[in-house]
Amino acid sequence: MTKILVTGGTGYIGSHTVVELQQSGYEVLIIDNLANSNIKILDQITKITGKRPEFFQMDLCDREKVFDFFSKQNDIAGAIHFAAYKAVGESSEFPLKYYKNNLFSLVNLLEAMDKAGCNNLVFSSSCTVYGQPDVLPVTEDAPVQKAESPYGNTKQISEEIIFDQSKTSDLKAISLRYFNPIGAHETALIGELPIGVPSNLVPFITQSAIGKRGKLKVWGNDYNTPDGTPIRDYIHVVDLAKAHLVALERMTNNKSEDQYEVFNLGTGKGNSVLDVILTFQKATEVNVDYEIAQRRPGDIVQVWADTRKANEVLGWKTNLELDVALKSAWEWEKNLAQGIL
Repeated sequence: MTKILVTGGTGYIGSHTVVELQQSGYEVLIIDNLANSNIKILDQITKITGKRPEFFQMDLCDREKVFDFFSKQNDIAGAIHFAAYKAVGESSEFPLKYYKNNLFSLVNLLEAMDKAGCNNLVFSSSCTVYGQPDVLPVTEDAPVQKAESPYGNTKQISEEIIFDQSKTSDLKAISLRYFNPIGAHETALIGELPIGVPSNLVPFITQSAIGKRGKLKVWGNDYNTPDGTPIRDYIHVVDLAKAHLVALERMTNNKSEDQYEVFNLGTGKGNSVLDVILTFQKATEVNVDYEIAQRRPGDIVQVWADTRKANEVLGWKTNLELDVALKSAWEWEKNLAQGIL
């Protein structure tokens, strides 16, 4: 079987991608330092697929260990790189922590891949590189604006590092710019697992609804949108995971048009915060107690993806609607409350 490395493979999007890879016949190797995930996710992946991925607990910032890993696994066909710190607020408090972890780990990975002759990389990027776009929906050709946070800046810099490396080596790479991943696997055996207070809307909704978090705060209702709350493009994590498989196979099947390519991953539709709350209540028949609070600094007004390039060039599109994603997130939250992990 073809071996694929997934860094950050026990995390939220990583674990769902591991499932898709295994179910498509790939042998998956995971590197994760477990800073933002739970080792028990390996058991959950195994329950879903019937196959346990090979796991290596490792910090990618440890250059010697990364090179040692590749020296012993020199038949890896490609890597999908998720491993990174990702909390926007925390990155503003501890910028050096984010620059060190997110950039050193990438450089070490790229150097080790180059030495081992592993030349296919899918990179987990973000729509944060666009900031507040001047034109909506936002296309891949939209200018990359000054990042709102050190986290966002690490994504911009990472894309530049990968692009530069692709120009001077055999590396083929695809950066996937995610919009807002939500939901959980249909089995409710894996899902989003925030450590501490969630920074994302949907786990805050589910934790509030189950009584873990108290009243949900809606950060501002005075934005220039139809209902006054910010608008985002919410994509089901399973649709997102499938895109990584499509991107990987685009490179391994020599279909890439350039050494480095970029694709937006979203639904192409925007939903406001209140839209999401009301859809959750309708999909689950569970009431969410919420209140309007002051705006958070740094939140943009609205953004959603132009997905034509991903649809037409990459050959990928979303299939799962907002209500399905929210219902799956609720089933996962209930499983967590019952001690599934």
